[in-house]
Amino acid sequence: MKKFTINGGRRLSGKTEVSGAKNVALKTLVAACLTNEEVIIENVPLISDFFVMCDIIKELGGEAEILDHKVRIRMRDFAKTKIGLDRAAEIRTSTIFLAPLLSRKGEAIIPNPGGCRLGARPIDRIIDGLIQMGAKIKYLSEDGYFHAKAETLSGIDYRFEKNTHMGTETLILAAVMAKGKTVLENAAEEPEIDELIGFLNSMGAKIRRSGKRIIEIEGVDKLHGTHWTILPDRNEIVTIAIAAIITGGDVFIKEVKKEGLVEFLEKLDEAGAGYEIKDDGIRFFAKGPLKATSVTTSPYPGFMTDWQAPWAILMTQVEGESIIHETVFENKLEYIKDLQKMGVNAKLFNPEVKDKDEIYNFNLKDDHPEYFHAVKITGPTPLHNAVLTMHNIRAGAAVVLAALLAKGESTILEIEHLDRGYEKLEERLNNLGASIKRAEE
Repeated sequence: MKKFTINGGRRLSGKTEVSGAKNVALKTLVAACLTNEEVIIENVPLISDFFVMCDIIKELGGEAEILDHKVRIRMRDFAKTKIGLDRAAEIRTSTIFLAPLLSRKGEAIIPNPGGCRLGARPIDRIIDGLIQMGAKIKYLSEDGYFHAKAETLSGIDYRFEKNTHMGTETLILAAVMAKGKTVLENAAEEPEIDELIGFLNSMGAKIRRSGKRIIEIEGVDKLHGTHWTILPDRNEIVTIAIAAIITGGDVFIKEVKKEGLVEFLEKLDEAGAGYEIKDDGIRFFAKGPLKATSVTTSPYPGFMTDWQAPWAILMTQVEGESIIHETVFENKLEYIKDLQKMGVNAKLFNPEVKDKDEIYNFNLKDDHPEYFHAVKITGPTPLHNAVLTMHNIRAGAAVVLAALLAKGESTILEIEHLDRGYEKLEERLNNLGASIKRAEE
């Protein structure tokens, strides 16, 4: 087990950059397996989830060669159609291999997905869509695997019951070489999905957005290789931006643009935080007292669920009450207990909601009375040092931010969660003036 020791209270300043988007890199690795030709992807984040996905490709018979922040993928043919439980259990994205395996081999045996346990995180929306495309899928509880077969995948008109990022991506990947036309309605709109669409189209796919939340895919017989560069990670931008603001600092993030960040920047305006958009990046800085600003997470173009934990740290330093209402996942506020240990005045609660099925994106059957969907934070609160534990990637980033803000030395355990989504975040923060040491427990 690895841990961080953080001496807080230091002002961050200087210039930095962020890695390529995790939620694009992992999906393009899977998409690259739809062709037997070589695919080169640049600006990949060297994070543990990325290495796990490359290992799965090798396990299935493919080539995955990493050189600095570039990867060369070639899946000449799948040597097998079953993914081992040990690696797949580490990462939820392994589920998406259903698409290339069914498209090229007609069979896939995939373990129940792993990764961060943010509530139930069911894949029923993925399975239902693939079944309608012609796959036969059953889950065997005795071995923990989904067993899928399909002689042919066919285009369908399919409407997602609720927004699903990974469901949209999986059905796009399954449809690109299916027979006929697929129309996905109520499809997710995140910029990362548009980047995956661009990547696939560069391989010869025929995909377009034909209306609001509508994606049309014309199936093609074959895809070819491509060379692609991944855009910066929006979640890393937000994490570093908040780190700059809460420490009274001034940080310039190079080579990033406002696209995909508009909802975050609008909330910074509301809170009174400073930022400046330039041709070659965005500067984030503290500029005086902050105002309480409430947020409700929702699918794009709403306030991103991955931003709410870092946002909570910012709200500990404002005057008055702010509320964070999480509507995407049923159990994503566990980190609040760690903040309370540091002196944060935060109260978990469940807000009055008239139509839960309309407001909440998770399956209501997966909700439990002990889960809370909102938190009220009253500030400003001086944070003190503590021993903290990471629960998932974004909550991990939040407790790092809290420790940067707190006075004294804090210890953070289970930092493997952070390594799944951030490449050497502590090194970049240290280069800006932080004091973070990584050590083995």
